[in-house]
Amino acid sequence: MKYTKALVVGNWKLNPGTSIEAKSLALAIKKHVAKYKETQVVVAPPFLFIPDVARNLTKTEVKLGAQDAHFEERGACTGEVSPVMLATFGVTYVIVGHSERRALGETNKQVNLKIQTILKRKQTPIVCIGEKVRDSQGLFFNEIEEQVRSLAEKLTPVMLSRIVIAYEPIWAIGTGATATAEDVKEMQLFIVSVLTKIYERKVAAKVHLIYGGSVKSSNALELYQEGGMNGFLVGGASLQAKEFAAIVAMTLPKEAKK
Repeated sequence: MKYTKALVVGNWKLNPGTSIEAKSLALAIKKHVAKYKETQVVVAPPFLFIPDVARNLTKTEVKLGAQDAHFEERGACTGEVSPVMLATFGVTYVIVGHSERRALGETNKQVNLKIQTILKRKQTPIVCIGEKVRDSQGLFFNEIEEQVRSLAEKLTPVMLSRIVIAYEPIWAIGTGATATAEDVKEMQLFIVSVLTKIYERKVAAKVHLIYGGSVKSSNALELYQEGGMNGFLVGGASLQAKEFAAIVAMTLPKEAKK
């Protein structure tokens, strides 16, 4: 289903290389998406660049995100960053459960704990889920259902309504391969069906779903119009301000494109 406002998130990952480049990219994105107020835009730079990017996003509707956060707010967690720390710089969205983090050993249980901590700080968790391979027997649906059920554990309907679920098929991340609009729509319906089993249809329908996986301006319109999701989690293309803005433009209501 579509919501009142689409969401497009730029995950910069381990880019760019310097603070100067990060500030320049933030300013360029700020300039190119300024007129697209009908879509909520978020950028998630590396931790070290968050303070500088935050200063360059003042007086704009572009929100600041982070690429991860620990589920503990303080303590013996060497090298980690907490939602509390991120909040001091104005971070309002936090990506959790990204496949690259899961590949390093992050578990479904840890993702759930992060969601709870982030929600407690009035921030919005962007929870990534996705299958490693898309087999012809449809066994990948079991993998998705397990992830959905795990992320929803201990979440009340109100808490669930405050999260974003980003469907990112792992085989499409950074590979150039992209799920078809039909694949995305099928997954949107499946995720809603799983949430409906756990809660009820009205609750499931309120969850904001977005798609990620080799999203480009050349495929964004079809994915958005036919895929049933309400926005994108963008990787490599978010490092090019004009390309990123072009993806944002694909999510605008028809009347806003005139």
